[in-house]
Amino acid sequence: MAKLKAKKETKGKPPKRGLPWFVWLAIGLGIVAIVAFVRTSPTCGPTGSSYPGELKAAIIDQLYSLQPNQAFINEITRELEDYGLEVELYQGDEITVDLHRQLPGLGYKVIIFRAHSGLLGSEGEIIKRTCLFTNERYRETRHVAEQLSDQLAMARIDENNPWVFAIGDEFVTQSMQGQFDNTVVIMMGCSCLYLDDLAQAFIEKGASAYLAWNGTVDLSYVDDAALSLVRNLCTENLTVREAVAKT
Repeated sequence: MAKLKAKKETKGKPPKRGLPWFVWLAIGLGIVAIVAFVRTSPTCGPTGSSYPGELKAAIIDQLYSLQPNQAFINEITRELEDYGLEVELYQGDEITVDLHRQLPGLGYKVIIFRAHSGLLGSEGEIIKRTCLFTNERYRETRHVAEQLSDQLAMARIDENNPWVFAIGDEFVTQSMQGQFDNTVVIMMGCSCLYLDDLAQAFIEKGASAYLAWNGTVDLSYVDDAALSLVRNLCTENLTVREAVAKT
């Protein structure tokens, strides 16, 4: 079993014009450079009709138990709701392996992961893959098939915190149920684009966009940057490229 340590509710207005920003462009946000994953046409024009169906967003706040930021949650929820998205919030012990397993089938157009992440083999070893922390305590007898196939890793922030399950790219492609429907995935954890394994997995699973950092970032800065990004997308009505450039 691989082990990992980290480096350090609802209504709103309809979308304002044309196809929403979350349906058309796959792109990555890095500290130093922008990394793009393009699945569909890089342009988007007005269509004269609203995007069909119920629009929902999810905030996966894995950090809530140790590093809560209610002001951030309130502000980013307001931005999403004002844009016309119904927001569902998951926090603390709700952040389990099974929650991640079900995400593609829950119909979210935007998923924001406020979660620790890490690089497997980052302590003097060859870096192999990216893993995203859950809050589910590690047990050898849980999720046995996924452990044996290296879809899950043991992870902890440091020696003062318990081991938890962390998901990798193969969990996304093999164990997540269903397909995302052009979902925008925003990763707030460190180094989620140092490698592109997790990004490629989400894109393969149907995400239209994957936005993440390619290095280590301070949490207070990440909260501010994520809020600025969502505000640029929703309030300023910028495209994904424009919002990333302005953030």
